[in-house]
Amino acid sequence: MYEFWFVVGSQLLYGEETLKQVERNSVKIVDALNASGNLPYKLVYKETIKTAEGVTTMIKEANYSDACVGIVTFCHTFSPSKMWINGLSLLQKPYCHFHTQFNLEIPNDEIDMDYMNLHQSAHGDREHGFIGTRMRLDRKVIAGHWGNSDVQKRIGKWQKAAVGAAVSKSLKVMRFGDNMREVAVTEGDKVEAQVKFGWQVNTFPVGALVEVMNEVTEAEIDAQIEEYQAKYVFATNNIDPVRYQAREEISIKKMLDSEGCKAFSNTFQDLYGMMQLPGLATQNLMSKGYGYGGEGDWKVAAMTRIIKSMGERSAFMEDYTNDLQNGLSLGAHMLEVCPSLAEDKPRIEIHPLGIGDREPPARLVFEGKAGKATVSSLIDMGTHFRLIVQDVECVKPTQIMPNLPVARLMWKAEPNLEVGTECWILAGGAHHTVLSYDVDAEILRDWARIMGIEFVHINKNSTPEKLELDLKLSDLVWKNA
Repeated sequence: MYEFWFVVGSQLLYGEETLKQVERNSVKIVDALNASGNLPYKLVYKETIKTAEGVTTMIKEANYSDACVGIVTFCHTFSPSKMWINGLSLLQKPYCHFHTQFNLEIPNDEIDMDYMNLHQSAHGDREHGFIGTRMRLDRKVIAGHWGNSDVQKRIGKWQKAAVGAAVSKSLKVMRFGDNMREVAVTEGDKVEAQVKFGWQVNTFPVGALVEVMNEVTEAEIDAQIEEYQAKYVFATNNIDPVRYQAREEISIKKMLDSEGCKAFSNTFQDLYGMMQLPGLATQNLMSKGYGYGGEGDWKVAAMTRIIKSMGERSAFMEDYTNDLQNGLSLGAHMLEVCPSLAEDKPRIEIHPLGIGDREPPARLVFEGKAGKATVSSLIDMGTHFRLIVQDVECVKPTQIMPNLPVARLMWKAEPNLEVGTECWILAGGAHHTVLSYDVDAEILRDWARIMGIEFVHINKNSTPEKLELDLKLSDLVWKNA
């Protein structure tokens, strides 16, 4: 289980009694944060640091702890930052500098020099902040009282980003075949992706998957069908294609699990020995947390897994077509959209696909929820990776679309369809994205900072002119980074 270490900065100058009070106050802060319900992961009071040796020892322990996903620092008193240099230079875990203080207000009658010596974060955290900036450390800075729910939620968001980074560092992606022929944006440098993100991206033969499929038993398929019946509405009496999807899902999962992979990609151009393109199979696997990318898009497969680890209601998505009259985008894919986005219970239906030259596959059909969301695209710029995030507002579809048998969503892009699309294209955003109701731009910005990549945010204040200038300046920075 993931946890975060709460580390308090002080020094030996203050004496034993003051340091004991610092520790008591710090434990109360941690206990209150954990009890707030706004932190998705446990915060553990680690210690009050008083020496350079203490900093270095603690950071070495954090680096090698599988449980510790990140550290949160707070300087209750003045903590001379030169004692942090050697330790911080070794830090390999995400780092949040939390500027708070034990008391919400200044106690008029109680304040004296003893109180001032004990509650020194107003300048202690500035000293601590300087060394982070001087050392050019990428970190999250959050200021505010620990009892404030908005402050607590911001810590919780950063925790999600740090967990996303931990998931990234151990992620394996299984590619069934290559990416769709002649497509540029689904390409990328897999070696650099492993260096930067930790991803291991490797190809496995479709024929090997077919061999596993041939070994699946009828009893295994029966059990998978029972799962489908419990989760979805059967809108077909033709059970054979559904059973075939069950066979595919069982086999894909076996291969993924045997290799420790949590994401996969495939392509309709490489279905050797298969009777259907996996539709329902892929959708149900995504509902269990696996990442997916269509047409061999391994980058979006990895990002689907990572973003789902930060927020469950997240899914592989594609901008399909636009309603220019009403300023709306229709998001869908041939088959593969995760049912975590569904407004109502998804229906299992069977329809011809019209691509891939295979039998009509079973798939889940549903409409997405209304609500605020983000769409995200990770692209390889050659010199560096860029994460593009756009704020959107999902809406109830304005049309029934009875002849479109796919899972679908409609949304309004920020600031509007035309300007938002111009910004997206200028930034180089892909047609494949991850749409999430649960993971907002702040979380994704924190994740990009932790991973050391460029972040572009398209929102209500974006204009093509300003973005174009920002991208040119950013290119200069990242080419020399």
